[in-house]
Amino acid sequence: MTTRQSSPGSQSKAVADVTHRIGGQGVAGSSRKQPVFNPATGEVTRQVIMADASIVDQAVAAATAAFPAWSDTPPVRRARVLNRFLALLNEHRDALARCITEEHGKVFSDAQGEVMRAIEVVEFACGIPQLLKGDYTEQVSTGIDNWTVRQPLGVVAGVTPFNFPCMVPCWMFPVAIAAGNTFVLKPSERDPSPSIMMAELFKQAGLPAGVFNVVQGDKEAVDALLEHPEIRALSFVGSTPIARRLYQRGAELGKRVQALGGAKNHLVVMPDADLEQAVDGLIGAAFGSAGERCMAISVAVMVGDSAERLMPRLIEQTRNLRVGPGMDPEVQMGPVVTMAALERISGYIETGVREGARLVVDGRGVKVPGHQSGFFLGGTLFDGVRPEMTIYKEEIFGPVLCCVRVADLHEAVALVNAHPFANGVACYTRDGRVAREFARKIEVGMVGVNVPIPVPMAWHGFGGWRSSLFGDMHAYGEEGVRFYTRQKSVMQRWPQAAGGAEFAMPTTK
Repeated sequence: MTTRQSSPGSQSKAVADVTHRIGGQGVAGSSRKQPVFNPATGEVTRQVIMADASIVDQAVAAATAAFPAWSDTPPVRRARVLNRFLALLNEHRDALARCITEEHGKVFSDAQGEVMRAIEVVEFACGIPQLLKGDYTEQVSTGIDNWTVRQPLGVVAGVTPFNFPCMVPCWMFPVAIAAGNTFVLKPSERDPSPSIMMAELFKQAGLPAGVFNVVQGDKEAVDALLEHPEIRALSFVGSTPIARRLYQRGAELGKRVQALGGAKNHLVVMPDADLEQAVDGLIGAAFGSAGERCMAISVAVMVGDSAERLMPRLIEQTRNLRVGPGMDPEVQMGPVVTMAALERISGYIETGVREGARLVVDGRGVKVPGHQSGFFLGGTLFDGVRPEMTIYKEEIFGPVLCCVRVADLHEAVALVNAHPFANGVACYTRDGRVAREFARKIEVGMVGVNVPIPVPMAWHGFGGWRSSLFGDMHAYGEEGVRFYTRQKSVMQRWPQAAGGAEFAMPTTK
């Protein structure tokens, strides 16, 4: 089905609908739609059909029907399906990356990296037979053996953000499905197509109908998933206010919730650091993907005299960023995802100026030849930022780097630890003692030493602290396996004859 849709700077043309994927089939259902843009051109390229509660009910019903057979499937056979899915992801990874660039805007090489990180989680999930092994104690008491097993929860759901439409869903559904659950994914409505591509590849890999379902939509779909009595657990990545709300409501409903929220990641530059490496780390981590990463560096903490040596280099490289469409191999930074995002980020820049920060590089008003309607913003650099300023306190989620000056390591650590967000942090230094002290004293979930974006590998798990994570378990890795399973303890004995009732608490004997 196609419709006619006009867009800024283009003629009216036919665009395809992005539908839901339920029980292995495409499902339209609702008449409510939302445009999907190519951020580099400003054109509407697709329309996504938004789910209502009835569509969510269909998806959950399909997942519920599929759960008994899938959970009874031996883990090694589930792993074989995952292995076939892995092979298909590798075969189609550039097609997935192109789709990401088209709907999100990030440069193609960055999109390729995102797909590769998704693939690594699937590789991890292929080891599920080993990951589900329980513990066993023989003769825990006289004639009694005790063992533990991990069993799937049932129907689980994931709600994922626009900035990683392939990687973040893969933090969730491969691990959950490998563990024996069935899954309903609600991806971002801003870039919905990669999730449909992955669902189709999973079907080709031999996944039974109903095990993996995709519903498109917005808050209405999210609320329907959260409130649905058959949804046993929900994993979320997005803003802190929504993460907090979902976690609180999920707890009221007795659901298991893993809700990853916002971030304000700092990079501390010590006076002894290799400044060329530090500048490269800051530029790439602040402006890669136009700053639309939950692990983007948004605050440079310059210690001692490092500021005077660092700022001229930062200014030069920020001004020289090559901004343009993501499929251009010479481009370093693509557009932001929507016009609304562009306007919001521009508003933060104006607020920073109004509150007294020194705007040393202004990315507003950048024009890309041939892409006048694209959602482009250049790299933006502030100096003299103070902790009480809005641009320091709030997550901007755009290509804006705030520079703060402190006297020493102690002040830098205190500054980072005082911020309510605690997702990621980095320190650049050549001093092993400083690095060790920083890693021990910092109160942040993911720490890098001379690594600007310390995203853990697939077998370690991803998660922040404080207002960056609501819940007890991190995403993917063994933490993900624990999140999507529950432990059962079994005690067993085979007595030869009845010994009479026992009224005391049993103990080892």
